[in-house]
Amino acid sequence: MLEISRMGRLASRVAVVAAAVIAVIGLLLVLSAVHLLPQLRNPFRTTTTVHSQPPLLKSITSLSRYEAASGSFQVVVELSKQTAFLPSFIAGSQTLFIGVGTDIAFVNFANLKGSAIRVTPGHAVTVMLPKAQLEPAVLNVSQSYVFAQQQGLINRVAGFFSGNPNSQQEVYILAQRRIQYAARSSALLADAQRNTTAMLTGMLTSLGFRHVTIDYSSA
Repeated sequence: MLEISRMGRLASRVAVVAAAVIAVIGLLLVLSAVHLLPQLRNPFRTTTTVHSQPPLLKSITSLSRYEAASGSFQVVVELSKQTAFLPSFIAGSQTLFIGVGTDIAFVNFANLKGSAIRVTPGHAVTVMLPKAQLEPAVLNVSQSYVFAQQQGLINRVAGFFSGNPNSQQEVYILAQRRIQYAARSSALLADAQRNTTAMLTGMLTSLGFRHVTIDYSSA
């Protein structure tokens, strides 16, 4: 009988403690619901923190550079030579050379810093980029040709026995420079920046940004 009585008292105490714990928990829930206490948080919840700028910067700089536009150009080079004190029909030459080549415009991403990308509230992002640049022009020798050539008597005799590699190299260099100038004067750089803007806008929009601004004012 004594053992049964002790077991009964122990069970009663456990029941009282459990009831007290339940009452306290209930009171905390009520106070939290009416905002008298800070909101209770789940200690096992998963918290996701988004750091947009470093991964975004890494994704852009991993491209190193974007070859955004290319152009094909055809130029006419006139190369005239004349020996002093001799008329051109005796010692002189005139060559019309058609030079065909290409040039590529690109935007360099390799040197971008963290300040080049600004993420602002409202799913907006601004990317500061350097202006588009041109590669050195490339002359396509296989498609380039001499359109017309006039030579004086002495030049014709000399050319009959041997070619003149120096004159050939000179006209190639002139044609390459003309192509470079034509590319710089064309809309190639503007096309490159427009194509780069379209590419980055599509990429950033797919990442969840709603407002994308690409600024080429960076040096």
